[in-house]
Amino acid sequence: MRLFALLCIAFAVASAQRPRAADIGLVVGSLPAGPLDAITDVAGVRVGHTTVIRGDNIRTGVTIVLPHAGNLFREKVPGAVYVGNAFGKLAGSTQVEELGEIETPIALTSTLNVPRVADALLDYMLALPGNERVLSINPLVGETNDGYLNDIRGRHVGAAEVRQAIEGAHGGTVEEGAVGAGAGTVAFGFKGGIGTASRRAGGYTVGVLVQSNFGGTLRMNGAPVGRELRESGPNSGKGSILMVVATDAPVDARNLRRMAARTMFGLARTGADGSNGSGDYGIAFSTARNAAKPVANDDMSPLFVAVIDATEEAIYNSLLRAVTVTSNGHTVQALPIDRTLEILKRHGAVK
Repeated sequence: MRLFALLCIAFAVASAQRPRAADIGLVVGSLPAGPLDAITDVAGVRVGHTTVIRGDNIRTGVTIVLPHAGNLFREKVPGAVYVGNAFGKLAGSTQVEELGEIETPIALTSTLNVPRVADALLDYMLALPGNERVLSINPLVGETNDGYLNDIRGRHVGAAEVRQAIEGAHGGTVEEGAVGAGAGTVAFGFKGGIGTASRRAGGYTVGVLVQSNFGGTLRMNGAPVGRELRESGPNSGKGSILMVVATDAPVDARNLRRMAARTMFGLARTGADGSNGSGDYGIAFSTARNAAKPVANDDMSPLFVAVIDATEEAIYNSLLRAVTVTSNGHTVQALPIDRTLEILKRHGAVK
């Protein structure tokens, strides 16, 4: 336990020393970011992580997004799922598609942990006061495959880890990089992980959180970073990404699905190649429950732009904040900050 605690502290310190996109002058789009530039800029949204680091071959975890602090089964939120490429395991998606509601925390984890995390969410929800007679609950759990850096067959995320993430969930600053569900992920051949960003649009806030673990050739604000670094690492041609969108705009499930679809635009901007083995999913929800007048179709465009820009920046943050990780017989390097910044400056991609 002491070694585990020391490793977690070391990861946190190293991540804190690495910049976010805004810190290096990488401004994505024209809309302003929220105060924290995070999904938690949407009032009431909380994020929790449990990072599992054991020995020399376990680097995995779970990340929980809670739309509000109440009983989600009793106070469901409008929600939607958009599938860019369905090579993945997104438990609970069909009911969300059918009913347009999300009734549990949203969990992100490792591929083979999906059933275990879903079961843990059931335990948590069934035990909440007011749910004593509930006979059906739809846990929403997504994943990416962290098997390169993690003993994925060991399925090391269970009830204790899920409860820890839920109980530790908070508003404010969101931990990014190689934490929670991003502990063992790889993106563009570099260390990926959790990233977040937000945008203000038309008086509303849109926040995005991603779990990056996919392939392609990295572009940042149009600059050919991946090509000029000339490095091809693991997962450079495959992998997955989960993108969670939150908004305080009164958007119904139909238009939330349209917002979820716009995550794919932000993903494409970063140079993702959408390979056969990539599970690419957008999940969107609104914290404005029971709105008398939802945002009209003609007023949705600013919210679409906010999703695209926040998704793009969240992916950059997942890379910039991640640290080099050695595990399971492999080492995945963090994106080199100095070299990346030099490329961005040369191409006019940073201020």
